[in-house]
Amino acid sequence: MKKDEGRLVADYIAGDDSAVAILIDLNLKTIFNFAHRLTGNSEDAEDVAQETFLKMWRNLKKYRRGENFKAWLFTIARNTAIDLMRKRKSLAFSIFENDEGGNELTESLIDIEPLPDEIFAKAEEKGWLKNTLDKLSPKHQEVLILHYNENFTFDEIGGILGKSLNTAKSRHRRAVIL
Repeated sequence: MKKDEGRLVADYIAGDDSAVAILIDLNLKTIFNFAHRLTGNSEDAEDVAQETFLKMWRNLKKYRRGENFKAWLFTIARNTAIDLMRKRKSLAFSIFENDEGGNELTESLIDIEPLPDEIFAKAEEKGWLKNTLDKLSPKHQEVLILHYNENFTFDEIGGILGKSLNTAKSRHRRAVIL
């Protein structure tokens, strides 16, 4: 029998530690998939998912009953993924910066054209869709992922992103046009 997520939170607060395991089981796959789409690889997605559920557990007593639990959890996952990407980005490129502020790595990149195997992969529908999505900015990607993959409403997406309903709609519209 599947319990309501809000009820599981209440059970945990009342002392039922097994409720957390059920919450994790119910949401692990979707959180991992969402994190994978944001980070682009399984290892980072695993780290984000693990950290998300740790933060969920630490903050369950702060969860407001009646609030959409899934949206609350996705907000934690999104913020965790952003923190990880910022951390990785600064570590990956900062070591190549010279005294003048230039970046030797990015300045020495030669060919930005896709390789033949990348062009072939684009012809496949899934590969093409992924490439197209990857060309969008992260703020546009996350709106499309949350709306089409996770079936959140624009109002819920606005809450997850910490933006207004109109901002969520606008980002969706721009992402579709791009």
